Amino acid sequence: QLKGKLERPDFKILLFNRQPPYATLFLDNSNIKIKADKATIDKPVVTGSKSHTDFENFNNSLEPYKQVFAEGAEYDSLASAKAMTLLANFVKTHSNSYITPLAILRYHQLADDADQLESMFNSLTPQVKASQLGAYITQMVAESRKNATGTVLADFSQADTSGIMVSLASLRGQYVLVDFWASWCGPCRQENPNLVAAYNKYKSKNFTVLGVSLDKTRPAWIEAIKMDNLTWTQVSDLQGWANAVAQQFGIQSIPQNFLLDPQGKIIGKNLRGAA
Repeated sequence: QLKGKLERPDFKILLFNRQPPYATLFLDNSNIKIKADKATIDKPVVTGSKSHTDFENFNNSLEPYKQVFAEGAEYDSLASAKAMTLLANFVKTHSNSYITPLAILRYHQLADDADQLESMFNSLTPQVKASQLGAYITQMVAESRKNATGTVLADFSQADTSGIMVSLASLRGQYVLVDFWASWCGPCRQENPNLVAAYNKYKSKNFTVLGVSLDKTRPAWIEAIKMDNLTWTQVSDLQGWANAVAQQFGIQSIPQNFLLDPQGKIIGKNLRGAA
């Protein structure tokens, strides 16, 4: 028997001797029963917790679409659309569930729509908004507002591979994909063939790419550019995550990108694969 009290429902894990496998639980202040064998504790039967029941139902409903959330997964528009519909319905029918912020995060992972993110979050009860996941979404909403679709992306300048300063403003008049990446970032390198294909297809139609690298060493940066055949302008201050441009736009994960129209307005964000 384990006893305790939580300020609010939250994720916890149960394991023996700090060794996997382990049970993932969504605990609340209920009399909860967990039935499992030590060897298969990652597949427990949990009863008595409404929050955990919601968590299991949520996971089970998303099971047919888990591939669309996998890192490096090929873009599947039909599966993504079905998953988004399912997630939107879950949010609509579970406004008082502590699992719902997770559904909102999953939806945003596919849609990347700041307005929809905020609208969904505002539909939750105050208690759920105040949860740990709720606080995380509050921060995401604030950050997404900084570089919202329809706003002009602020100008910046950084040195290219020859040490010459290049400004975003110097590309005004073209469609520009500002791409944040690094040689050490596996998902970025996997995405580069899609960027190369898009660049080759549209470079004659007033389109270009501006790569901003979060590398720390120049040789690795230059080698990755050559290896992946990135023939567009690349800039970096070789400060890794402390890259001044990444700091300016609050970039906390890569790959990330902004698609700008000829006036410098953001018309797309975090485009991947076929998109």
